Amino acid sequence: MSKERIDVSRREFLIRSTALGAGFSLGLYLPVVHRGALAAEGAAAKLATEVHEVDAWVVIKPDDTVIIRIARSEMGQGTLTGLAQMVAEELECDWSKVMTEYPTPGQNLARDKIWGSFSTGGSIGIRGSHLYVRKGGAVARQMLIEAAANAWKVPMKECRAANSVITHLPSGRTTTYGKVAAAAAELFPPEQVELKDPKAWKLIGKSVKRLDTDDKLNGKQVFGADLTLPGMLNAAIKACPVFGGKLQSFDANKILTLPGVRNVVRVDDDAVAVVADTWWQAKTALETLPIVWDKGPNATLSSASIDQMLNEGLTSNEKVYTGNKNGNVKAVLKDAVKTVEATYAYPYQAHATMEPMNATARWTKDRCEVWCPTQNGEAALDAVAEASGLPITQCDVYKIHLGGGFGRRGFQDYVKRAVAIAKQLPGTPIKLLWSREEDMTHDFYHPITKCKLVGGLDAKGNLTGLRVRISGQSILAALNPKAVQNGDMITFQGFLPEGDHEISYSVPNLLVDHAMRNPPVPPGFWRGVNINQNAIYMECFLDELAHAAGKDPLAFRRKLMAKHPKSLAVLNAVAEKAGWGKPAPKGVHRGLAVCKTFGSHVAACAEVSVDAKGKLTIQRIVAATDPGHAVNPQQIEAQVEGSFVFGLSALLYGECTIKGGAVEQTNFHEYPSMLIKEMPKVEVIVMPSGGFWGGIGEPTIAVAAPAVLNAIFAATGKRIRHFPLKDADLRPV
Repeated sequence: MSKERIDVSRREFLIRSTALGAGFSLGLYLPVVHRGALAAEGAAAKLATEVHEVDAWVVIKPDDTVIIRIARSEMGQGTLTGLAQMVAEELECDWSKVMTEYPTPGQNLARDKIWGSFSTGGSIGIRGSHLYVRKGGAVARQMLIEAAANAWKVPMKECRAANSVITHLPSGRTTTYGKVAAAAAELFPPEQVELKDPKAWKLIGKSVKRLDTDDKLNGKQVFGADLTLPGMLNAAIKACPVFGGKLQSFDANKILTLPGVRNVVRVDDDAVAVVADTWWQAKTALETLPIVWDKGPNATLSSASIDQMLNEGLTSNEKVYTGNKNGNVKAVLKDAVKTVEATYAYPYQAHATMEPMNATARWTKDRCEVWCPTQNGEAALDAVAEASGLPITQCDVYKIHLGGGFGRRGFQDYVKRAVAIAKQLPGTPIKLLWSREEDMTHDFYHPITKCKLVGGLDAKGNLTGLRVRISGQSILAALNPKAVQNGDMITFQGFLPEGDHEISYSVPNLLVDHAMRNPPVPPGFWRGVNINQNAIYMECFLDELAHAAGKDPLAFRRKLMAKHPKSLAVLNAVAEKAGWGKPAPKGVHRGLAVCKTFGSHVAACAEVSVDAKGKLTIQRIVAATDPGHAVNPQQIEAQVEGSFVFGLSALLYGECTIKGGAVEQTNFHEYPSMLIKEMPKVEVIVMPSGGFWGGIGEPTIAVAAPAVLNAIFAATGKRIRHFPLKDADLRPV
């Protein structure tokens, strides 16, 4: 059996643990923070007196309740349960008595960042935490066993732990974790712990029930929009609709006498907020507030002008950065027997989380606290300190489960806005809730790009060279311009020569580059980021090459994937389950897609039908994922299914257009999601091959759209290269 041996230094343990009383806590990254009760003032202090920790990760109460602390954010993806499973696996505790709680980033800072990273994005929640959270459980288990052995005056090697019970094997004596927790808290940690061989896992790999489901079903779960605090007021905000515009003036006197209105305040240099007793009072008053905007230099920006910028980048040699290169593409394409060329385009898209941006802030001259749903508690804490003007040690952030994140809540603009308002009403908790319209028009959007691809084929239909030029926005250029002096590698997801986002094919002559063109529309990380459009570009063009070569699309791909066995395995799995190569039902046509992204290998086979009037029906999608290790297979299936809703909604309807320097779409009537009746049957193959940890929440988004598009071509003979599909003519040729 293969086991991982982990060293635990005494200094590391002492930094990470403190004996406070009857509870026993060790091994993980979490402080005592709210479940639903954190909404009440002073809840954190109340919990601190009831739950005493010895170490950062595991708290054990006398009644054998196990509290596992989770630093990453829960936003529907199941990370909370998955991380708890990994701790509990090594802890050998009774899963039925497991609870979770968040630490605060302020506590993390005060304790030398004991809980590590609070960031949750890039499908990093599990794969970025698995080693140290399992270590936390293993250390706790060993100390509990040692405490029991000391009490019995027997060697530790004669004792075993399982299901929160410690047994002395020779005598049969037993005790529980709760009974020895206090004694264990007084011990030094073992210098080394052995993590279980994956073959011995009993909880990891099992489809256990999610820990957060019940509270969401019975209404106990408090989201940011639900939060209430004593004496709290509510704020609605309106920022200049034009990107880069400023607030020139407003006439507060026109609305100060309206019901419930308490104040009207300037927020930074580009927004105004109304504070009232209720949010609806604030919103309706804001709608009648006379406002004058300085629209600034971007008032004439439009989708057409942005399109011109991107078109120029498709052929330019300026500001071009290389992401992958081998061989001599230029020469090979010149000598090719046949060349195929195509240009694809992908639009701006909004995150459109079900819960709009919100945060509740309370500011005094001595302290600033914020309650908010955030994907990065540490970044939120930094934002609070900056906006409050207070030292970071006098600030804290209490995380709340997110009503959707998708990358949007990795940005902290809404947190800063809440603090800026609260700072003008000292001592009063202010809950800032954005309207849907504000949320939709002040996003950090999925970046816009175009892609020109040229492929060369020899006389036998083999791919001899591939030229890929991406023209469009860089997310990193907007966040940190100094970081992209040599290009933005995130732009090349799915095209890179190696790593988590490597290309799944061996192309003998290849050039992939990026003409960086950055319109003044703020880009952001959007679930899956650039792999979503890059997979369309690559997989649909591969399909075009296969048909130009007269080859079966599956066979054409297989020939290029000999050096990519794991990606080939998931592709073969979906092809076999979908019945590729066998007759489909009458009127049904199939399409394939495969890629490696966020460290996982994923593939899809879509089945669609298109009637004579061009009405598309996506009948079924078979998906396969190899994430290395599968912590909770049922949750992985749910994530794949949910990712297809997200990815297909983007393909069918997702588009933000620009007019007069502003986004035109303001709500779901203009930016819809796919309906339940439109959702295909989804069959998921979870096929962990072991040996690595890949992502779950984002990878399979990427293969849904290209698989459907390739199936549409099979059904209609039409290649759709501009998105979304809502305006496309799908009538068969």
